[in-house]
Amino acid sequence: MTQAPAKRTFFALGRVENYTDAVFAIAATLLVLDLTTTAFGKISSDAELWHQLGAMWPSFMAFGVSSVLLGGLWVSHISQFRDIARADIVLLWLNNARLLFIVLIPFTTSLVSEYSDYYAGRVLLPVNFFFAMALGIATWFWAASKDGHLLKDEAKPDAPSQTVGSVTALIAGGVTVALSPWLGSWAFLTFAVSGPISGVLQKRRKATPSA
Repeated sequence: MTQAPAKRTFFALGRVENYTDAVFAIAATLLVLDLTTTAFGKISSDAELWHQLGAMWPSFMAFGVSSVLLGGLWVSHISQFRDIARADIVLLWLNNARLLFIVLIPFTTSLVSEYSDYYAGRVLLPVNFFFAMALGIATWFWAASKDGHLLKDEAKPDAPSQTVGSVTALIAGGVTVALSPWLGSWAFLTFAVSGPISGVLQKRRKATPSA
């Protein structure tokens, strides 16, 4: 007697998106706390205030870099879930693992501004972003696996191109981590070239005739 296949359980995608958006919003809000906790002491002139603000440039730079990259991770999340039709338990836990590193971003950002003279202060923020991005890519890979078993039907033909872009971004993230001990937050400029490279690779892939 043939045994019927086990019924798979799926979850409401809207709740996953709402929870994820809330975590991103909290992380983005907490980024500014490192700036607001700075104490200037007694200020007696405009010149002194401008001098104190100028001395905060590492904190402003870390805030700016983290805000841009956190925004990029959120845009990536939006793009992924635009093409995902349903969520299973594996996708839920991959997404939860990504959010673990998202909520750590305010902490590792504060290390950059306070301890940039030390190796750990320079490298932990890039490592944090790398794992957040890698887990986001793993979420997409899982959704697109098994012939796109979690994707919308109309998104399946473009899934390979998005996978190429994800791999390119992951490589850029690895290069950023490798360069960060010497360049600090400037190493994140490597992400500027990942987009054009991804575009070239996708065009070459489309131009290559199928076997």
